[in-house]
Amino acid sequence: MNFDEYLSYFEDILTNTENHEAYSNDADYLNYTKLNWSRMTRWLKKFEPSEEMKNCIQQIKDPQHWIVITEPWCGDAAHSVAQIYQIVKDNEFIDLDIQLRDTEPYLIDEYLTNGGKSIPKLIIRNDVGHDKVIWGPRPAVLQGIFEQMKAEGKPFEEIKEFIQRWYNEDKGEAIQKELIGLLSE
Repeated sequence: MNFDEYLSYFEDILTNTENHEAYSNDADYLNYTKLNWSRMTRWLKKFEPSEEMKNCIQQIKDPQHWIVITEPWCGDAAHSVAQIYQIVKDNEFIDLDIQLRDTEPYLIDEYLTNGGKSIPKLIIRNDVGHDKVIWGPRPAVLQGIFEQMKAEGKPFEEIKEFIQRWYNEDKGEAIQKELIGLLSE
């Protein structure tokens, strides 16, 4: 689906929850989704890519297919997916495709993180379908902190709160630096 279709799907979960089994049967999924809607819409209003990021994206003159594997309940995705959209939306050579992790064709199975289906996952393919870049599920520095906190046995709530604060303080700088580095290779 394109980004607008993803937003419609996301909003439909919140307004017609009974039509979405995973969300109507799991209060946590629904609560995460409500929070993530607020986070994502805030980033869509506030986030402006850096000049360096804009210049990097403007250099792309060959067709690329950017695939983001995500789900509305994912806290990391609420930040990253909105930022990725803002980064690429004005380049006519970039086709942004949103795929749901938990819906066929289960593309995530080809892009596991340490054996898990961690999202969001960004796959950048050239015009003949070869993977050029694979990024995710979160900026590398945050992934390292996440793994360390997990290894230390920190409670999930504490990890979640730390991650959300980190994203708000980082303001999209880490993802931009990583994407610029990956696109420049």
